[in-house]
Amino acid sequence: MQIDGEALFVPGHARASGWRRMPAVATGSMVATSHPCATRAGLLALERGGNAVDAALAAAAILTVAEPTDNGIGGDAFALVWNEGVLYGLNGSGRSPGDLGGRTATEDGPCSVTVPGAVRLWDDLAGRFGRFGLDQAIGPAAELAAVGLACSARIAHKWSRAELAPWAAPRLGEHYALPELAATLRQIETNGPVALYEGEVASAIAAVCWLSEDDLQAHRSEWVEPLRRAYRGIEVCELPPNGQGAAALLALALYDDLEPGEHSAIEAMKLALADTHAAVHDGPLPVDFFADDRLAGRRSLVHADSAIASDLALPRGGTTYLCAVDRDGMAVSLIQSVYGSFGSGVVAPGTGIVLQNRAAGFSHNPEHPNALAPGQRPFHTIIPGMLLEDDELLGPFGVMGGPMQPQGHFQVVRHLVDDGDDPQAALDAPRWRVEDDGSVALEPGLSDLADDLRARGHEVSIA
Repeated sequence: MQIDGEALFVPGHARASGWRRMPAVATGSMVATSHPCATRAGLLALERGGNAVDAALAAAAILTVAEPTDNGIGGDAFALVWNEGVLYGLNGSGRSPGDLGGRTATEDGPCSVTVPGAVRLWDDLAGRFGRFGLDQAIGPAAELAAVGLACSARIAHKWSRAELAPWAAPRLGEHYALPELAATLRQIETNGPVALYEGEVASAIAAVCWLSEDDLQAHRSEWVEPLRRAYRGIEVCELPPNGQGAAALLALALYDDLEPGEHSAIEAMKLALADTHAAVHDGPLPVDFFADDRLAGRRSLVHADSAIASDLALPRGGTTYLCAVDRDGMAVSLIQSVYGSFGSGVVAPGTGIVLQNRAAGFSHNPEHPNALAPGQRPFHTIIPGMLLEDDELLGPFGVMGGPMQPQGHFQVVRHLVDDGDDPQAALDAPRWRVEDDGSVALEPGLSDLADDLRARGHEVSIA
């Protein structure tokens, strides 16, 4: 029987039973990813005696093969780690060229590439927290890239629609392999990150984009202090800029003193997105970003019978998220991406590496703090999350999808905290999304809100 892959993504196509999905439960460790091969790799790492970091890295490496539309070793990664009562943040995003040579950033192509940071982040996590070396995480991914796997429904769908896909899209269930990527992964398995940031691979990358070999060799991850904000007894943790995690925290802070309901939540999110896009760059947030008087001023713009007009110019992009917890209480929240589907569309010849297009995240306004400059990190969409309660781990969490990520964080936290949902129910709950023009897209499960939101001045669509 031939499965209609497009039909799988038609809203309401599946005739739901009416029963909800049950939460997964485990005694000690757990791994959650977007692909069964990655989850299996993480669990196998735990069974071999690894910890949550080892599991997360094994899963992350597999995802570069299983979901090449969304992530890869030519992209970036961010992580939060909870270990022995301490929360650590690691920024694995890369920079623009040290010498721009008068060039400007583009949406895709050679001048959209920033230094890929994922592999360096993997190695830094393994070196600081892992029981195994990075080679043990990379080996299974190299093998999978060589022998291949069946294409999942989501990836077949995205691949077929990707305008910059460097390889022909496999059909749903069709077997594909990435032999050149397998060879590069083998080099990293043997020689570590130097195999990507120096030598033949670095030369191949520099030959097809505006980065130089010096840009690649100079790249380092950055250990950072996470942002932490309490929301009704739960501490929500995000990474600081250049990521957009502050938008989720700001939306929660604004909503906390507004009239409960989706209208207020949507307005809080609009304000948070606008403020974040005005402020976030390769540097700290303004000192008054979460100041009480500023929050009060922003809340005063929310009215029960009207919607805030906004022009947000939100970024786009795809992402792969995963998390892991082990029996000792270590937790990892990790997210990685090449930004657009297949990133820049540029492949380093002979390597199988699709290079990210993160330079598209720079502002086109030369006066904006996020304007392109030599050796700078752009505004970044990918954000891992972590929840704490009474200074103890509650759990890692995250969602995928460009500008939907802070919006998803905001809504998942509200479902967990305000509604008392278990994690599966909080993730399954229907969502809304604020669009570039300030309009609101509702998933079909929220269609009953449409009339009320329209009466309050929102432009609403069912997406």
